[in-house]
Amino acid sequence: MLIIPAIDLKDGQCVRLRQGEMDSATVFSSNPAEMAGKWLASGARRLHLVDLNGAFAGRPINEKAIRAIVDAVGDDIPVQLGGGIRDLDTIERYLDDGVSFVIIGSAAVKNPGFLHDACNAFPGHVIVGLDARDGKVAVEGWSKVTGHDVVDLAKRFEDYGVESVVYTDIGRDGMLAGVNIEATVALAQALTIPVIASGGITNLEDVRQLCAVQDEGIMGAITGRALYEGTLDLTAAQTLADTLTRQPSAALGQ
Repeated sequence: MLIIPAIDLKDGQCVRLRQGEMDSATVFSSNPAEMAGKWLASGARRLHLVDLNGAFAGRPINEKAIRAIVDAVGDDIPVQLGGGIRDLDTIERYLDDGVSFVIIGSAAVKNPGFLHDACNAFPGHVIVGLDARDGKVAVEGWSKVTGHDVVDLAKRFEDYGVESVVYTDIGRDGMLAGVNIEATVALAQALTIPVIASGGITNLEDVRQLCAVQDEGIMGAITGRALYEGTLDLTAAQTLADTLTRQPSAALGQ
């Protein structure tokens, strides 16, 4: 089980939002690359980046900060990135820059053909990000809830060849309200590809609960606000996950 620190980028800074609201951003660092180095030193085995401006604009905005983060961690750990990825050229550029996995979210829902093409062009490098409220997928920075059932859509995208699914419970993201274990397990059980949980992780008890169900197909958990506000210590969280899980987490990170 990987504990994956999130670095959300807004205007070149590291921030966290509450339930995806851009006007609720809290700035935690003006130097995201330095923050990435901190998480690497604390034992991170993967980083999760989001270009928040890009997600709303529909095109990359924070490329300079992203390149700096990738340079900071080098080849030590993989980096996964989402936000504003709408075409194959952008994916190719990010992969060339050293990003390991691109996450396609709203664009996958609104233009499934693009996701299909991306999986064919860059096999093993495409993750789909599905954000849901009450089981229904949301798009455009969570501002619109669609009629798509998250499990049905995930199964469809699995057939396209996505590497894994990042599943975010919107109602819990950035709220330190605990993980929606039931919904995450239900999604993982419906798929053969791994699920990465996101949203609501608060403390070591949440890590413990996720580790208890990892055999259902949950390979990791993304956490942000809990790390930045100090309710969760990354080193302690990853150590606990390693202790509670039978397979080595390092193998999952690559």
